Amino acid sequence: MFEPHVYAVFGSPITHSRSPDIHRMFAEQTGQDLIYTRQEVKPEEFQQACREFFELGGSGLNITLPLKELAFRFADRLTDRAQSAGAVNTLKLEEDGSILGDNTDGCGLVRDLLDNQRWALKDRRILILGAGGAVRGVLGPLLAEQPEGIWIANRTAEKAQLLAKAFSQRGAVTGSGFDALPEQGFHLIINGTSMSLQGEAPPITAAQLISETACYDMAYGREPTAFLRWAEAQGVKARADGLGMLVEQAAESFRLWRGVSPETAPVIEALRKS
Repeated sequence: MFEPHVYAVFGSPITHSRSPDIHRMFAEQTGQDLIYTRQEVKPEEFQQACREFFELGGSGLNITLPLKELAFRFADRLTDRAQSAGAVNTLKLEEDGSILGDNTDGCGLVRDLLDNQRWALKDRRILILGAGGAVRGVLGPLLAEQPEGIWIANRTAEKAQLLAKAFSQRGAVTGSGFDALPEQGFHLIINGTSMSLQGEAPPITAAQLISETACYDMAYGREPTAFLRWAEAQGVKARADGLGMLVEQAAESFRLWRGVSPETAPVIEALRKS
């Protein structure tokens, strides 16, 4: 059995993960006695690795790519937001021995947008680039903030349209290909594609911008992403990457596990400096 409480992040690749640093800072800040490690786990190893972790007394797991859908199926019980996202990034061992699956990604994004960036979401027009799992995971929490509408644009129009249809009862959601975007500006543009990390600028134009447009990339890196460089070149003043989202979703996992909410601002600042 593990003593003190042990947590970990599973993924592949995993060596780049900042999660151990984040949770170490949370634990120091809140006086929690815990250990947090990272473990390289491939999809075919996932079920056994999870079972062994919890059988040995592990208390909780964070799950990153490409394992979130597998974690969704592994959990005994799902929160509403995990059910909505169709993916799980947090597993918790319950007192009765069952495993709870949650998804804190959307919550983390919304908290970063509202609390750290101080950007409004209510009654705003939002454009989201991409229609993969990362975008599905944040749609529910974004719609809960009552924007005027969300437009999902994707290279494969059908995928965007299907995703929009799946969330249509929660608010005004439209899906299309990049070539069918309306000639109107958006208050917020969120990049949920991997194009930025590959150095590609998004296939959108200045027609989607207005004077108060803010641009947010769910990815992050040491240097500004391709999407944020594009936004800067267009004169967009309000720009942010996904480091804050990473810390905020981790804080929600920490709260779920430990019952205490850590301060995120000093952790974000420390990661920026490092």
